[in-house]
Amino acid sequence: MINEIKDDAQSRMGKSIESFKGQLAKIRTGRAHPSLLDGIMVPYYGSNTPLRQVGNVSTEDSRTLTVTVFDATLIAAVEKAIMGSNLGLNPMSAGTVIRIPLPPLTEERRKDLIKVVRGEAENCRIAIRNIRRDANGDLKELEKEKEISEDQQRQGEELVQKATNDSVKLVDDLLAVKEKELMEV
Repeated sequence: MINEIKDDAQSRMGKSIESFKGQLAKIRTGRAHPSLLDGIMVPYYGSNTPLRQVGNVSTEDSRTLTVTVFDATLIAAVEKAIMGSNLGLNPMSAGTVIRIPLPPLTEERRKDLIKVVRGEAENCRIAIRNIRRDANGDLKELEKEKEISEDQQRQGEELVQKATNDSVKLVDDLLAVKEKELMEV
């Protein structure tokens, strides 16, 4: 039972870290990458649809993204969605292709992005600590119902704490890599 609780906590912590990695991919560095536009939703037939479902996103060069829209009537909606995405991008359309040049990051913008990255990292750490709290609560419940001994509960809490420490260290390592990447000129 203790191993089940520990394994469940580890898998949930792993999911939190994967979510954090996804958030990091959306925060742009100096290079163009199609995942930069993953969070953009386009109004399409009355519902918000992910940009990747209404067009093909690719990189033209290291500083330019291109979006080839499947339906020509959506070009204006896609441009509006990209401009309203708070990414600081200014799309230009040429027929059914929308080019999005990525302006070089200023020092001030880099520092703002680092603050955003640190906030995402802290949210991930909080999620990991909440998972630890839930797992420890499950262990205390088992001990209260006399299904495990007090020593087994303490041993289980130590295993969960070790998983928590490993997960938080991984988040810190990912954060350090992203900060270094953002500060490269």
